[in-house]
Amino acid sequence: MEQKTNYLKLITSPLGKENPITIQVLGICSALAVTVQLKPALVMALSVTVVTGLSGLIISAMRQGIPPRIRIIVQLMIVAVLVILVDQFLQAFAYQVSKQLSVFVGLIITNCIVMGRLEAFAMANKPWASFVDGIGNGLGYGIILVVVGFFRELFGSGTLLGMQIVPQSWYEAGYENNGLFILPPMALIVVGVIIWVQRSHNRELIEA
Repeated sequence: MEQKTNYLKLITSPLGKENPITIQVLGICSALAVTVQLKPALVMALSVTVVTGLSGLIISAMRQGIPPRIRIIVQLMIVAVLVILVDQFLQAFAYQVSKQLSVFVGLIITNCIVMGRLEAFAMANKPWASFVDGIGNGLGYGIILVVVGFFRELFGSGTLLGMQIVPQSWYEAGYENNGLFILPPMALIVVGVIIWVQRSHNRELIEA
């Protein structure tokens, strides 16, 4: 029972009190860049989750045989291979989204969340726990992207996943999309609001 509880904590902690974006302020650049629309945000979230989970599993399984002096190089190589595979998969099966994400898929290689979990967790824990930790942190990262992408696309374009949400009658009555939401500064503002809401409802985070 204790082992299951630990695995559950590895999944749930990054979703709240140990969120890599709102608490640790990691991966913030891609969070601001790919959230103009919800679909790219979802795909980016899934991509990072896959890479963090699999890289943690592989590095943990290899950790005993990795010389300390070249551990960062080995980690980068493993992550780079996984990112290339993810990028090729997106180009083959989701080409338009791949074009929207542009270089940001490749930049997963240098994402602080991925490298941070490899150094802080995978190098010191067993493969399955490292895999679960990677998935948890990927989901924690992804949930912020999805929330930001949701509000930016809805209020900036009146759509969600490319489908019209705001009724045409609203536009005819004078409603206009808020262009500020599709500009980069608004992503930072939305993330800031999320951080404020999270901390205002958790006294431990305020004191930290």
